[in-house]
Amino acid sequence: MSNARTRIFQRLTAVERPVVDLSARESLSRFAWDKEERIRRFTERMQAVRAEVHVSDREHWLDKLAEICQAKGLNHLLLSPNTEWGQAISQNATRFPTLKHYDRPIEAWKHELFHEVDAGLTSTLGGIAETGTLMLWPNGDEPRLLSLVPPIHIAILETDKLFSTFAEAVQQQAWAEQGMPTNAVLISGPSRSADIAQVLAYGVHGPKELVVVLV
Repeated sequence: MSNARTRIFQRLTAVERPVVDLSARESLSRFAWDKEERIRRFTERMQAVRAEVHVSDREHWLDKLAEICQAKGLNHLLLSPNTEWGQAISQNATRFPTLKHYDRPIEAWKHELFHEVDAGLTSTLGGIAETGTLMLWPNGDEPRLLSLVPPIHIAILETDKLFSTFAEAVQQQAWAEQGMPTNAVLISGPSRSADIAQVLAYGVHGPKELVVVLV
């Protein structure tokens, strides 16, 4: 087995690989879009894949969120009380559905998480206007399950963190120096999949609804 593997690697390394000249390529794609244009493009692309986008400001985003929760008839909202958004919601808890937190090991309330939580709310690291994409860095306060398990994912995105391209976001936010998590997440619309007949189904591998509140 070892000799066979060695011969395979020898054949692979013996192949002459073409030399590609990258000197003329723009290493960092970007567009000269102002904030309004980034918001327009992000919204257009998100809505094209059946995601909802609501625009608010720091004075009224709680009103907008409460309106969304009421319109969707939510009974239980999962969030982290340790984020800026989670703290503000927790301080105005009477305006929202019953709030739930990750205050126990997942094994102790797995059934509740999968069968009783209507929506999960997360913050975001930023967004990409070119593709209509959210960027999340899950951590102990906002683990991956928060945006993956509940049937509705509500994400708060600050417009100041809406970049034109992914490359621009990585550079301006200095991802290489920030100590990236083991699971950086890019989300472009609600979960969807298609069978062999190319019939789209939503909510197969995650939330069937994605709601973005642009602040």
